[in-house]
Order: sequence, then structure tokens, then C-alpha cells
Amino acid sequence: MISGAERNIGKTRLHHMTETAPQVLENSFRIAWDYLEATGELGEAEPAAAFLLDTIEGMMRRGERRKLLLSNRAIDAYKRRQAEWNLALVC
Repeated sequence: MISGAERNIGKTRLHHMTETAPQVLENSFRIAWDYLEATGELGEAEPAAAFLLDTIEGMMRRGERRKLLLSNRAIDAYKRRQAEWNLALVC
């Protein structure tokens, strides 16, 4: 017999599986944006938004659909890009 908790776990998994690609993109972008904004690492809005969206869309085209993985990798890529850009300004 399946307990109530087990039924809820199944519903949670089903909910995540029914997110559309645009919803996954939007949610992943929002997670990355909010994190970078909260930590003061965001930089200029337009270039940051374009970079995050391009990064997430690229991973999604390759089949990735996990929001946290998408957002975390976009954050890491953005931080690397910022560090490289800052280094280029110093040299």
C-alpha cells in the first residue's frame, strides 16, 4: 500500500516533468539572475541577461532540463567571463 507521503512525492516529480521548455528557461534564468544580483556580481543588465539566456538556451538545446543545474552552470560561466574580462582590462 502506498502512503500519502509516497503519493505526494510522485505528484512532485510529475509536476517538474510537466514544465515546458520556456518555463524551465525562465525559472533557470530567474534563479541565476537573483543569485548574481544578491551577491553584487551582476554587472550591466543587458549584457548579463543576454549572456545568461544564451548559456541556458545552449544547454537546453543539448537536452538539459534540470533548472538548478542550468542556473548553476550559467552562474559559473558568467563568473568566469567576468573574471576573464576584468583580467583583460588589467593587462
